[in-house]
Amino acid sequence: MQKAFTLYSLKKRILAIVIAISFIFSALIIRLFIIQIINGSSLQAKATDQWTRDLKIIAQRGKVVDRTGSALAVSYTTYNVYVRSREVQNTSVVANILSSELSLSFEKIYTKIKNNNASEVLIKMQVEGEVVEKIYNHNLKGVYFAETANRYYPYGNLLSQVLGFISIDNVGQSGIEAYYDNYLKGVDGFSYVQSDLQGKEIGGSLRYYYPSQSGEDLLLTIDSKMQIILESSLEKIMVEQKSKSATGIILDVVSGGILALSSKPSFDLNEIPRDDLSLLFEQSKVKAITDIYEPGSTFKILTVAAALEEGLTSENDRFYCPGYRIVDGIKIKCWRTIGHGSQTLIEAFANSCNCCFMDLALRLGVDKFYEYAARFGLGQKTGVDMSGEASGILMNKSQVKNVDLARMGFGHAIALTPMQLVSAVSSIVNGGYYNSPHLIDLNNNENINKKFLHKEGVISQITTQMVNKLLEFAENKTGKWTFVEGYNVGGKTGTAQKYKEGGGIDQGKYISSFIGTYPADNPRYIVFVMVDEPSAGAYYGSIVAAPYGKEIFSGMFDYLAEKKQSEQVMIEYVEMPDLQGKSLSESIILLKSQDFEYEIDGEGEYVLKQLPPAGTTLQKGDTVLLIT
Repeated sequence: MQKAFTLYSLKKRILAIVIAISFIFSALIIRLFIIQIINGSSLQAKATDQWTRDLKIIAQRGKVVDRTGSALAVSYTTYNVYVRSREVQNTSVVANILSSELSLSFEKIYTKIKNNNASEVLIKMQVEGEVVEKIYNHNLKGVYFAETANRYYPYGNLLSQVLGFISIDNVGQSGIEAYYDNYLKGVDGFSYVQSDLQGKEIGGSLRYYYPSQSGEDLLLTIDSKMQIILESSLEKIMVEQKSKSATGIILDVVSGGILALSSKPSFDLNEIPRDDLSLLFEQSKVKAITDIYEPGSTFKILTVAAALEEGLTSENDRFYCPGYRIVDGIKIKCWRTIGHGSQTLIEAFANSCNCCFMDLALRLGVDKFYEYAARFGLGQKTGVDMSGEASGILMNKSQVKNVDLARMGFGHAIALTPMQLVSAVSSIVNGGYYNSPHLIDLNNNENINKKFLHKEGVISQITTQMVNKLLEFAENKTGKWTFVEGYNVGGKTGTAQKYKEGGGIDQGKYISSFIGTYPADNPRYIVFVMVDEPSAGAYYGSIVAAPYGKEIFSGMFDYLAEKKQSEQVMIEYVEMPDLQGKSLSESIILLKSQDFEYEIDGEGEYVLKQLPPAGTTLQKGDTVLLIT
């Protein structure tokens, strides 16, 4: 009995040992499976990281060029300078040479190199090739260079907000550089060397080099020559009108391509003011798409287009202006408080009579007004390929009263961006189709998937023709004088008061604007100019903004070698008479006798001040300001 028991116990022990061994081997197999199969790649990467040292090779960003092929943003090779402390043979010598060549503090470089806890330290980024060559010729042990790229903007201060800028790490931070960063940035490369446990390079070991891939080039709709013309005029506005800012747009109304876009003040893209972030943020904004404003009389183009399309008015429709309208018991003044009297639609548009446009808005009614607002893209983003676009502000339709609608008719009680206005006017004057404004050339950037809005039937061809006629008459009046000598330009000016952040009118602060079309009968181009807070004495759009619109058009015609539509144009220059102290009625008679247009500021009976001053040489048909 004892033997059987012992044998049985032995068998159990053997079985236990076999099971234990099997378990151990199973555990080892599972562990090996986890290490080699499941975690193999990550562990191999860690191992590689331990026995190699790598330097990133920054990819060259793609070029940005205008529609003529002129380079707007280019990249060139620079280098990052590194030191591997454990390989340095003489710290003082290396620190002295690097501080001298790189114009850096000897103490800071010396401290970095002496820090043996870090296998590799960055000394300086984006060092020019000539400097790197000098350092290389010293044959310093432990000093390494990695290719990177720097950005250069050939035009410097031109297109600052549109192009934007990049960080020192080659990442787009604003403008086109940020919006199309994925296309421009390319793919970085690497350079590897084998090293020992201390991080020292192993002599004669393998080196690995993975080249970078450059980013895609971008072709813009921008025309650098038109951009120069636009920005030159905006700079003059800042000086002559002493304004807070000035914004301009030139748009191709057929394609929706933006030919020029800018705000002033701006900055040099090669000398970015990174030490003043608030200034950099403010001057980096593309105000044409980020800032909303009350458009004033330029909005009347939209009101009259909607009324014409609905058959609620016509060319010979008559309106009477006593200087005001009473709506919902509230008196709303026309800009000309003495009134315009009886006038046709075409005359009321040229006179920019508020009463006429209050009538048209009320004829449309709230529902139809908002229907056309949606057609024209108001209250929604245009889809322009820039970040930070605002949607504008429309009152909640259910809360709109007749008094609100009347004010909207002449461009008050509504807020939009300059780009929204330009896009809406474009859809009215081009035959009735809406294209999202865009900066990227849609025909020559095949790798870009951006979809832009296109809709047709915004208004009819008949309405387009009538609106173009109104715009032409508004700028050329009876046809006796032309806005730009020999060229058929249409246009409309606007003046609006500004509001405080907490609400209420900000007294004495205005926005003056001008929007023009060419050719007036079948437009191809729109020019928009906005002057924010002019403070040189005048604030009416016809005086403050329109002359610069004229200047921009003239520059464009010279650049494009546009032939004049008429050589038989009456252009006469006369001297501004002295009107100070004269009665308003006498002054108006005198101005009309010399074919001047005029604006009146105040409700007095005598002229206190005039702009421009007496003795100034003006072209017949120019607009002057009488302050009563």
